[in-house]
Amino acid sequence: MRRALTERLLSHPGRLSLAYFLVLITVGTVLLILPATSRNGQFTDFNTAFFTTVSALSTCGIVIVDTAAYWNLFGQAVILLCIQFGGLGVMTFASLITMTISRRIRVTQQLLAADELGASKLSEVRSVITVVLVCTFSVEIIAFSMLFPALLRLNNGQLSQSLWEALFFAVASYNNAGFTPDTAGLYINSWSVGLPILLSAFVGTLGFPVILNVFQCAHKRLSPKRWNLHTKLTVVTTLSIVTTSLLWFLAVEWNNRVLFQDADLSSKLWHALVAAVMPRSAGFDISWMPHVSEQTKLFMSWIMFVGGGSASTAGGIRVTTFAVLILVCRAAFLRRKDDSVFGKRLHTQTVIMSVAITATCSVLIYVASLILVAITDRSLTDIVFECCSAFGLGGYTLGVADPHNPGTLYVLAALMIIGRLGPMTVAYAISKPQPPQAVRYPAESIIVG
Repeated sequence: MRRALTERLLSHPGRLSLAYFLVLITVGTVLLILPATSRNGQFTDFNTAFFTTVSALSTCGIVIVDTAAYWNLFGQAVILLCIQFGGLGVMTFASLITMTISRRIRVTQQLLAADELGASKLSEVRSVITVVLVCTFSVEIIAFSMLFPALLRLNNGQLSQSLWEALFFAVASYNNAGFTPDTAGLYINSWSVGLPILLSAFVGTLGFPVILNVFQCAHKRLSPKRWNLHTKLTVVTTLSIVTTSLLWFLAVEWNNRVLFQDADLSSKLWHALVAAVMPRSAGFDISWMPHVSEQTKLFMSWIMFVGGGSASTAGGIRVTTFAVLILVCRAAFLRRKDDSVFGKRLHTQTVIMSVAITATCSVLIYVASLILVAITDRSLTDIVFECCSAFGLGGYTLGVADPHNPGTLYVLAALMIIGRLGPMTVAYAISKPQPPQAVRYPAESIIVG
């Protein structure tokens, strides 16, 4: 029976990826339930431990208990490990362990790791895993080295506290997980702390394929014009969204005293930049979040729904998916047969997948919102915001995640799992494989629109 189950999992990559993730959730939940992880020395209830584990593994950051006040050092260490596992990807870690033990990787694991990391060929998996690990730890070390002296100064020379906070922020920021190890949260007014976190989070949302391509071109001294199409689309779309978000916050929330706190121009620009970058996926605690206008909540829901780059630590439908949709709309409006950008034509399968992902995720948010409207008394705006935050791994909460209402926790946890693994991976995992079609039917036009 065990052998049959193993063969069934190995023959279905989507189910294997989901199984790995569920195993990690189980282990993390059990550890966080133990009295050794809480400051009060008592058992943690299942719902709190489960939700916190899912939030950490999915690198989301939505919490229902204060991370610093509730979890002790061991509990925070468990959360940090979950963040690192989730950020790099469960299949990356599984492949790394296999490489270490047996010096070889199963073809199934290579397929999953290739999909997770954005590798185009199976032969690239080993080298890409190596590059991913080097890149991840390099960025985290750089962030740590920048954060430690700043935190040491802000913590009045407390060495151990500063070391732990610097390590936690370095890992959490690159993996875009909005957990904070200090009750004060993110030192949002301090450039020396906020800027390294901001830069690390931004790099994390680009995705491993983009970082690898940029470094390869830089090593060969090639101009950005030689970047591949995926890198160009990711960078251009990401910068466009960040710029749009920056202008939005400056225009719509300029007179928001809670957000800008009667600050001067430079401080307002800094707060607007934080507001433009953090909600996309980073999710670090920002005290003014509940005080923004209703239209800003809806705008933030959109940028969290779009998310970050493919094969990155971010969630959402991904910026390249959004870019493809824009290009498809442009081609339709201009009555062009092909969707082209930067001198390249998009594959039809890419367009189909982009439409399928967006439609599936939109329906997912709609259904989740319907359920939450039925079981809570919160406004529709807050519910849509929370659903987009969970799915897009934004990490912000307006209080819809209620520990006294377990239904809200499980709905949001499901969104976080799907947002981390990807909707198509989950769909493949729960669907029955279909044999290839033996017959191709004739095409016929229908009236749309």
